[in-house]
Amino acid sequence: MRVLLVASLSLLCTIAVQAQFRKYSNEFLNIGAGARALGMGGANISTSSDATAGYWNPARLSEVKNQPNVSLMHAEYFSGIGKYDFGAIALPFNNNKRTLGLSFMRFGVDDIPNTLFLVEPDGSVNYNNIQTFSSADFAGLVSLSQIVKQTDDMTMAFGGNIKVIHRNIGTFAKAWGFGIDAGFHVSTRSWKLAAVLRDATTTFNSWSFAFTEREKQVLYLTNNDIPQQSTELTAPRLILGGAYTFEFASDFNLLAEASLETTFDGKRNTLIKTTAFSIDPRLGLELGFKDAVFLRGGISNFQQALKDGDTTNLKKTWIFQPSVGAGFKVKNVAIDYAFTNLANQDAPLFTHVVSLSLNIKKKEK
Repeated sequence: MRVLLVASLSLLCTIAVQAQFRKYSNEFLNIGAGARALGMGGANISTSSDATAGYWNPARLSEVKNQPNVSLMHAEYFSGIGKYDFGAIALPFNNNKRTLGLSFMRFGVDDIPNTLFLVEPDGSVNYNNIQTFSSADFAGLVSLSQIVKQTDDMTMAFGGNIKVIHRNIGTFAKAWGFGIDAGFHVSTRSWKLAAVLRDATTTFNSWSFAFTEREKQVLYLTNNDIPQQSTELTAPRLILGGAYTFEFASDFNLLAEASLETTFDGKRNTLIKTTAFSIDPRLGLELGFKDAVFLRGGISNFQQALKDGDTTNLKKTWIFQPSVGAGFKVKNVAIDYAFTNLANQDAPLFTHVVSLSLNIKKKEK
């Protein structure tokens, strides 16, 4: 009988290829930040205006003015198996011309069973040999934005991120990575345009592995390769976005935002795809009432898939990932909620996302 290996250990063997671009490298960095943005389908690089801007578009941190902002988010995926936490703070200074941002995120799966030693040398099964471990991905971002032009009608700013990545799979493997993002935005009262280049110089993860002699022996006997130290590269991703605000009546406004994410790591299953690049659109709407109550909706992740139950014609149809959300502001506090689908409208896999944004008032002297 062969020993069952957990999925994370199998992944180690596929990672161990020297210095390769990986199509879905550091994918946890693409989950998002803030229930407002996720409720709008992730279309947010043009209008993010709190500490989550350090994630979406560091240039938009310039919209945090006069007082620091703290943003927190928690979400659980796959019925609580995967947990995602995000926290950030934005600190404006230099007369609101410059803003510093600090962000931290973790995506982890805990209590994964390690079945390497489930089977004893004599072939008997011993469930007492099963232990558990965690697989977790961490990232820290240091962001800076700078306003380069500002008038009564227009603001233009640039920004950038330095990000440090740490990933670990139990005691078996760990990786350290480094990357740089760059962002730009220009805003008027109604229009907002933005561009973000993520992993601008490519982002790398340097993996190292540690197995005991006993673990190596089991891997060898079960025909599994023992991975070696390797480097994993993430190709740049260009995101272009725009938003427009429609004002009607005295208390209502409607924000429409769209973005195009372009990847350069081979053909993907996206709306627009070539061998050189793939483009994935995101669309979002936000209806606001007195800048206090909000309703949101969005669609993203357009893909072609076979129709359910079609085993003869094998015809493909377009599917997408929907999301909805709501939020409200009370003085210096904003609470947002999103109900998103990790899969698509044909194969629902819903999750709840809650986030908090708080402006820290300075004490009056």
